[in-house]
Amino acid sequence: MSQKEHCADIKKLLCPSMMCADFGNLHGEVKALEEAGADIFHIDIMDGRFVPNFAMGAGDAQYIAAHTQKPTDAHLMINNPGDYVESFAKMGIGIIYIHPEADVHAPRTLEKIRRAGALPGIAVNPGTSAETIGPLLSIISYLLVMTVNPGFAGQSYLPFVDGKIDRLIRLKDSYDYKLIIDGACSPERIRDLSARGADGFVLGTSALFGKNRPYANIFKELRS
Repeated sequence: MSQKEHCADIKKLLCPSMMCADFGNLHGEVKALEEAGADIFHIDIMDGRFVPNFAMGAGDAQYIAAHTQKPTDAHLMINNPGDYVESFAKMGIGIIYIHPEADVHAPRTLEKIRRAGALPGIAVNPGTSAETIGPLLSIISYLLVMTVNPGFAGQSYLPFVDGKIDRLIRLKDSYDYKLIIDGACSPERIRDLSARGADGFVLGTSALFGKNRPYANIFKELRS
């Protein structure tokens, strides 16, 4: 079996982006996605400063974590995330991503996440190089690679990120993290990046939401 065939054969993590869900029926959306086979509920938190938008809040994160048996993650697109990570861990969020650019003491914050009982992760902006985050790779459990500029749903995939993805996939052999792709994850991108070694994908409007089809059918097709 080739390297690509081996990578494609391993189950990939499918992580619905809850900022794209129907907020008028959040309880129903969580249950439907859970039953359809979602692996991790992805919750985007934005402060309107680190990124020019607002998204879900702490109350949304707490509600989702309390109403699913699946793992949840919080993608903190906020300044000074170290001030808030313990609160999110107490809500039951199992994975917490921070942006190193938003935290002058990122290693300390990642350790704080782990001490609080959650798994630490970093989110990598399209313009952030692999060299910049190199010192943090040994202390994280998850690496979220942004393939769009953070802050908005429905953007187009940025192809120049591909080289960085390949390098960070190769570095997984030397570290112990799962690499998740976030941004414009269409079925075609999922197929390609799965074969190259990505461990999972955040699913938004490109592959999951707004399709007027049962979530179970979509998940089945993506896994095939």
